[in-house]
Amino acid sequence: MSITDEQVSAWNEEFKNAGPQEILRHFLSLFKGRIAFASSLGAEDQVLTEMIAAIDPAARIFTLDTGRLFPETYDLIAATDSRYGIRMEIFFPDRGAVEAMVREKGINLFYESIENRKSCCHIRKVEPLQRALEECDAWITGLRKAQSVTRSGLKVADWDVIPGLININKKLIKINPLANWTEEMVWEYIHSRHIPYHPLHDQQYPSIGCQPCTRAVKPGDDIRSGRWWWENPENRECGLHRD
Repeated sequence: MSITDEQVSAWNEEFKNAGPQEILRHFLSLFKGRIAFASSLGAEDQVLTEMIAAIDPAARIFTLDTGRLFPETYDLIAATDSRYGIRMEIFFPDRGAVEAMVREKGINLFYESIENRKSCCHIRKVEPLQRALEECDAWITGLRKAQSVTRSGLKVADWDVIPGLININKKLIKINPLANWTEEMVWEYIHSRHIPYHPLHDQQYPSIGCQPCTRAVKPGDDIRSGRWWWENPENRECGLHRD
């Protein structure tokens, strides 16, 4: 499918006031068989899983198992599969790359420098994401504008360059159906439909990733402040998202 910059701009104009279900229906149909939803099991992702399962139960939903996740995350994967009658795809990091990294730099290398942390994220997250998206022309995320300073310019649809795919620097269309939703809207949707969600959200963990890189935050703090808290806010992305 040939997509131009003008087409992406037209999509953003068309869907600027659309609800996430309308956005999902359009792009799941348009890119059928060539689109996947990347879930990290966060609140936003659980909302989108519910919507996608209702629209197209056969749509691809995958997650990345970094090897450093919270035990509760694995329980939520199982509960989500059971609730929606799906089998979420799970992508793991390359064993050899992880072993070499840990031998050279230690088990908790990410605390020592931004470079080490980004290297760990690349091996445990970015490379598996590359494999998950090799056959895709588009992917869906649970990003929202209000989540962090790095995401304030988020659009419903945009180009995304995923370095390292079979086609070097292949450009995909990134779909963000919840771009304009607030945190309150996310939780209202979850509670009204009794959607299973991560229990750590109830313990002041608004954003949950790998266990050693995630901590609880104080009420009123930025929702991403518990991720890589030892770094400056402008650095708190793992490489999966440039926004």
